[in-house]
Amino acid sequence: MELELTQDFKQKVAEAMRQVRKNYDGTDDAFAKQWGMSGSIWNRIKKGETTKVLHGAKWLNIGRELEVNLSERNWNMARTDVFNVIADDIAFCKQYAKGKICVDDCGIGKTYTAKYLSRTLKNCFYVDASQAKTKNAFVKLLAKSIGVDNHGRVADIKENIKYYLRLLPDPVVIIDEAGDMNYEAFLTLKEFYNATENTCGWYMMGADGLRNKIERGINNKKVGFAEIFSRYSERYTTIVPTGRDDKLRFYRKLITDVLAVNIADKQQLPAIVNKCLTHDGENTGGLRRAESLLILNAQ
Repeated sequence: MELELTQDFKQKVAEAMRQVRKNYDGTDDAFAKQWGMSGSIWNRIKKGETTKVLHGAKWLNIGRELEVNLSERNWNMARTDVFNVIADDIAFCKQYAKGKICVDDCGIGKTYTAKYLSRTLKNCFYVDASQAKTKNAFVKLLAKSIGVDNHGRVADIKENIKYYLRLLPDPVVIIDEAGDMNYEAFLTLKEFYNATENTCGWYMMGADGLRNKIERGINNKKVGFAEIFSRYSERYTTIVPTGRDDKLRFYRKLITDVLAVNIADKQQLPAIVNKCLTHDGENTGGLRRAESLLILNAQ
């Protein structure tokens, strides 16, 4: 049964695609591949057609990836300390074709920032490695993310990825949840870095699991880990302070900065922030808890 979506939603998705297209220097056919459609279909959407061009599920998937909302509530972007640090890191990797690793707490806005930058920076690509943990799945997802055909032999897909990234002006690839990748998939990061050295930036993100994965691999002298760490600048970007008091101050400012641009009644801001900061032991509520409390507060 065909999923029924309003024309208004489809038009919002089409407009979001047109905006993202401005930040991609590849061809229309390559752009269409990013979204799992043919160049001819994208050409129709680009010209304003939304009727009988895509199945409802496809519209929904693209809308989800571009964060087009069916409801009126929008999560507004805040330039938090986390946003600024990650944005600076990615700008450096993009400009100088270097690699960096960000390892930090969950729920501080790393993924939100990465997705936002992938929609607003030229030739900036986001890959969620938690959705592609094996080598073949990761290679195919990376290909789709940059606009390369991901069908056929994996060896051929890899070569096309390398070639295409070398063609694009100042590309940068963000690998989120990199700690979820299995060993073979993780090793491909070294292969892709080597093949695109001095032409493409690479940014790896994750929580403590990523740090543990790398350090365990290096300590056990497992092939590839020291080389990957070296290529990714041999250090971790961390933003959250380690001291208890400093950490509490950091979270208070982070949550306040985000909620301040997302709450209608500013008088309620201190109370919601305090609820977010109610902690058990060393655990402090992050932005996911803040968003949940904001939704409950609005009901």
